[in-house]
Amino acid sequence: MPGLTAPASYSDEPPRHPALKINSKEPFNAEPHRSALVSSYITPVDFFYKRNHGPIPIVDDLSRYSVSITGIVNKTVQLSMADIRSLPKYDVTATLQCAGNRRTAMSKVRKVRGVGWDISALGNATWGGAKLSDVLELVGIPKLSSVTSLGGKHVEFVSVDRCKEEKGGPYKASIPLKQATDPEADVLLAYEMNGETLNRDHGYPLRVVVPGVIGARSVKWLDSINIIEEECQGFFVQKDYKMFPPSVDWDNINWSTRRPQMDFPVQSAICTLEDVDVIKEGKARIAGYAVSGGGRGIERVDISVDGGKTWVEAHRYQKSNVPYISDGPQSDKWAWVLFEATLDVPANAEIVAKAVDSAANVQPEKVEDVWNLRGILNTSWHRIKIQNSSCVGRSKICFWP
Repeated sequence: MPGLTAPASYSDEPPRHPALKINSKEPFNAEPHRSALVSSYITPVDFFYKRNHGPIPIVDDLSRYSVSITGIVNKTVQLSMADIRSLPKYDVTATLQCAGNRRTAMSKVRKVRGVGWDISALGNATWGGAKLSDVLELVGIPKLSSVTSLGGKHVEFVSVDRCKEEKGGPYKASIPLKQATDPEADVLLAYEMNGETLNRDHGYPLRVVVPGVIGARSVKWLDSINIIEEECQGFFVQKDYKMFPPSVDWDNINWSTRRPQMDFPVQSAICTLEDVDVIKEGKARIAGYAVSGGGRGIERVDISVDGGKTWVEAHRYQKSNVPYISDGPQSDKWAWVLFEATLDVPANAEIVAKAVDSAANVQPEKVEDVWNLRGILNTSWHRIKIQNSSCVGRSKICFWP
């Protein structure tokens, strides 16, 4: 694409916050420490997780940057940033979550492949840009279309980003046309993040944001949009990010037997305690996040201090001074919910969190039941075990006597 070049090496990477936990340097993948996640409803850009598959592309000349709309269309269109900015701008608050969030806990059950994410491979931001449904009208595709007059049923996003999984080709993904043309789905071509111009790590100058769907479909550094008959045939759609049962491993996998993962399931995690903390016995503030895919709200977050025998409902909130109601008109339907509860925590306790979404979906109890060879969608109950003072010095949360 004119105006964009992908650096051949990692020598020109952007600066990052030193407090990030780095999971891999080349490509750069990092997450904030869990306590940073619950410090604010909107995640600061510096502490929003970084997920990359190669060196970060560089824009040489924004005036020459354009996005092409091609494929099964009557006429190919080239859109400049000025064209995209001329469309109505929308701000959408949405949580993006890597499908591999909480993979490390799953890897303790049985080996999995993938970046070793803890519980912070997600973030909540306000994205600003044009709705994809408005953009597609420029090539004659009406809103709320399931199929075009020429037979297009899917919208493919192609990045300038090059990755080894595509054998040096571009990263790409797709969503159904019905979702892309639905204004209520809030799919954006975003050029702002938290009121500021996108930075390089997060897709400058233009990225796709698909709310309620695993982060792999929100393609950064957008190069082209293709209207296609079948779903994208790229690696990350056909041979990755699919949910297999625990009985499938690398010696018997058949990728074609599963559909690409889209919506993420209901999820929650405790962020105020870590496995290396030492806290005093007695009352403790237990706080974290809960989120579900597909625009489903969080109906309840339950906290247990006895391993799941008894439960207390946590307080849920999003914006200050606005009561949170699951699926309420004042709630951000694509965004996470923060929760907190102050409880008496006994010694030798196991603290557990689980969430229930507005469709009554609840997190599964055991990670063993959702284990899969790629370590995605670990939405099992989040557990933190606390031992007494005799465990000080080990990798546990301990109480002082």
